[in-house]
Order: sequence, then structure tokens, then C-alpha cells
Amino acid sequence: MNTPIAELPAIAAAITGPFDAIVIGASAGGVEALSLLLPSLPAQAPAVLVVLHLPRDRPSLLVNVFAPKCAMHVCEAQDKEPILPGTIYFAPPDYHLLVDDGPQVALSADEPVNFSRPAIDVLFETAADYYRERLLGIVLTGGNHDGAAGLQAIRATGGTSLVQQPDDAQSSYMPEQAIKLGAVDGILPLHEMAALLHAVTRRK
Repeated sequence: MNTPIAELPAIAAAITGPFDAIVIGASAGGVEALSLLLPSLPAQAPAVLVVLHLPRDRPSLLVNVFAPKCAMHVCEAQDKEPILPGTIYFAPPDYHLLVDDGPQVALSADEPVNFSRPAIDVLFETAADYYRERLLGIVLTGGNHDGAAGLQAIRATGGTSLVQQPDDAQSSYMPEQAIKLGAVDGILPLHEMAALLHAVTRRK
């Protein structure tokens, strides 16, 4: 039975962790949303893996944009590199980002999922398989349903899921789809989500 949506913000306020990793998915408006969330994380926060839908035909500038703003180390994910705390890994253009045993990064040029490569669902589902109850998944602003099934997989393995409050998002469709699927533990505007992330990632 799905939790009534009106009760979800209070549930989000009670989230405490601990988490070994955080996975975040975003599309339209994602750079602006991430610019509020990622700088809130302390230097020794758990590993953060991010899929932002990007044009396939040009290099990503996300590391250049976010490295000066963040206390954590920021990089573009490289195939087979270890996933370490204190590091933010961005999916490179035109590659799916996966979590493999180790844990380590895996990159794939398999077919697009939800018309996207990288796809949020691919990251979320592989991260759920590895981290299980110690995973926090977050869906932010975006214009398709990518991420909804991934959040459902995170919850099914005991992890925790959050979405951006739809009326706080530049594009509300992506968080709305996760809510409709019943895949969320909490719905928060960005400023509250940033405060929550700061709090839970500082706990031992």
C-alpha cells in the first residue's frame, strides 16, 4: 500500500542514514538543482554518483562547473575506478554509469534506456543491487520518467528514496512520475533537501 503523499515530507525529516552511497538523477534544470545540493555535502560524505541527461555529441563541463563549488572531490567517472567516499562521480556523455562489485564504476555503451544514455534507472538499479539498505536515491527536476523505476528498485532493496518537490522543480514531470509509481519515502524542496543531506552525511 502506498504512503499518502501528504505524509511524505514528515517521513523525509526522519531519515537518518547511515548511507554508504548517494545516487542522484536529473534532467532539465538539473545543473541549477545540483548547484544547490552538491555544495551542501561535507568533504568526507559518502560517495555520490550522478546521472544528468547530457547531449551525446559534446564534452561534459560538469567537473569544471562543480569542482570549485564543492568540498568533495569532483570527477567524471572512469571505467573500473574504485568508488570512494568523499568523491562525486558524474556520468560521462553517451555512457551508462553503473555500480559494479568492489565497489567500482562500470561504464556501458549499451542501448539507451528511457531514450537516454546515460540513464538514471541504470545507475539506480545497479547501485541498489550493491548497496541495498545503505543507499540513498534522489530524483530531481526533469522532463521524462527516467529514475522512477530506479527509485522503486532502491526501496525494494531496503534503501531510501527522495524526490524534489514538483512545484519546486524547473520541470516537475520526473519527480511526479516517481511519486505516481509510489517509489518515494519523502518529497522536499531543494533547500530542505540540502539541509537534510548535510545533516545525514555528517553523522558517523
